[in-house]
Amino acid sequence: MELTAIKILFMVFGCILACITSILVARYNLWHKILFKIWTWIRRMKRRVKVKYAKNNGYNFCYFTRGKPGSQPSILMLHGFSLSKDMWLDTLKYIPADLHVVCLDLPGHGATTRLMGDSYAAPDQAKRVHEFVKCIGMDKKPFHLVGFSMGGMIAGVYAALHPSHVRCLSLLCPGGIRYPGGYEFIKHLREVEKSIHMGSPRLISLSERQGEELLKLGLYHPNIAQLQLLKGYLEDDRPQRMFFIKSFLDLSSEESRYSLQESASKIRAPTEILWGKYDKILDPSGADILAKAIPHCEVFILDRCGHFITIDRPQKSAELILEFHISVCGTKKTN
Repeated sequence: MELTAIKILFMVFGCILACITSILVARYNLWHKILFKIWTWIRRMKRRVKVKYAKNNGYNFCYFTRGKPGSQPSILMLHGFSLSKDMWLDTLKYIPADLHVVCLDLPGHGATTRLMGDSYAAPDQAKRVHEFVKCIGMDKKPFHLVGFSMGGMIAGVYAALHPSHVRCLSLLCPGGIRYPGGYEFIKHLREVEKSIHMGSPRLISLSERQGEELLKLGLYHPNIAQLQLLKGYLEDDRPQRMFFIKSFLDLSSEESRYSLQESASKIRAPTEILWGKYDKILDPSGADILAKAIPHCEVFILDRCGHFITIDRPQKSAELILEFHISVCGTKKTN
């Protein structure tokens, strides 16, 4: 009975998150979409990234890459829930162009295949990332794995499952941790759930204002430009509400919910954890929890920063990732 109640609770939260995404994207009108796509195209050109595809086991993986594999380890970057590879464009501004970097649209996100019949729990996503890694030949040499939020959760599980493939690991405010006091964001979702009209259909009555207020929780001092950026990243031309409900339920399932913490002791790669001091989505205390569990780990808490670390502090977070890469891999800092 208790397990059923938990499933129902997470289903409600998943529906709320899906509605937030749908409402904000629906209000993100056609001209905004066109302008954002043009702006994204320009930023991709400035960062000199190339969009590519790789087919494997029913999935057409979309990713962009910059630089060529060389003597130094490549960098593989995994984005957060309902986002895409484009969230790393601001980070790449501060990463030397001669470093080989790959930014992947995780299965179900961005332009990568979405299959409603598959599980999107963290261990399953980690397995698909490994299939992608082998497909493009990144398994020939250990690489630097970077993950944000959900992507950090998946990256940590991947590092535990495939230790020989990961040279070093950067986790940016990752999920998958058991907090003694629970998740702060879940508490806010509960407040929103209580305020939603109890009639039918319940979730449709979630307002744009409520959606934006929840989105603002992820930023330190949210401004219009940052909110427009997030809405642009959330924009998806495909029907998405049911997928994101399913994806959230898979991620919060019993096998996945605390999978990063449960896998932490098996991580062998040198690890850095970056967390926003004012993160209201995933509590910064998660950094200490992981630091105690991961054998070789260092922690950086960023001031003036919320959950969306690549938006609040793009330069600082990129510099910390690069400095860590240099310290572990011996890469020379170039422009």
